[in-house]
Amino acid sequence: MLVSKKELTNLKLRAIKSDNLKKLAGILDINTRGTVLDLVKKLIDIPQNKIDEFIKKRYQEQVKERQKLISDENLKQELLKVKKFRWGVVQGQLDQKIQSEYVRRFVRYEDLISGVKSKLHDDITHYVIATWYNHWTTVLIEDHISQHSKVIPTLKNNFGVDIFFNNQPFDLKITYLPKNFTLEQVLKNPKGLIVWLYENQGAQRFGANNRFFVVLASKKNLEESWKLKRDFNFVFSEIDRFFNSASVSIKDEIVFSFKKKTYTTISKILIIAK
Repeated sequence: MLVSKKELTNLKLRAIKSDNLKKLAGILDINTRGTVLDLVKKLIDIPQNKIDEFIKKRYQEQVKERQKLISDENLKQELLKVKKFRWGVVQGQLDQKIQSEYVRRFVRYEDLISGVKSKLHDDITHYVIATWYNHWTTVLIEDHISQHSKVIPTLKNNFGVDIFFNNQPFDLKITYLPKNFTLEQVLKNPKGLIVWLYENQGAQRFGANNRFFVVLASKKNLEESWKLKRDFNFVFSEIDRFFNSASVSIKDEIVFSFKKKTYTTISKILIIAK
């Protein structure tokens, strides 16, 4: 469902850390005493643009702090060093793999060490590289989205809300086109893919919150879609083109089922293909 103006303000304020919330109150000459909930109540009726300006400024400070570690351009060069993208281990099942394929399988020490050196070492290396690559490419893409003029980011994790766009909250998800879909299929029926992504999420990470999906797909070979994620000039231009013209309405409502329950939410999708 679309959120009201008051709900939107509440979500934005609750996405600001307590120390920054006090700074915002101080700037507006509002008493800074009390809990976070007290401050939210005191600030709930201030103009949206005041909150947005404050969040944008603080977010820029966060980005600059991250860039002290490494500049965006240098980070992009580091990501180009990845030659192969292979998980090696199913995400979240590393311990299970070690237990079943090594700890409980080998009874002789020398065989265990040989098995680890010949296979497990490479599997873990591929897993770490893939995770590292996904993390930092996502950081750069999320930062670009969050700094768009029509987007308001959050300053901390806030109940599955990463950004606000067109006065609506969204959880940002950057992913690849699933293997059981064709590019032609999803371009013709993007809502079908959205429903599938909601219905096939992991039970432990289940959520029915509003989501904005960025789906990457290589036209020549879907297995090479990971390379598209670091083609930042192209990806950023597609993101800007989308946000410059997109809006949110009741037409973006999605109905999906999960564990025999039906959910209704708002979702947008951007399919980036090259």
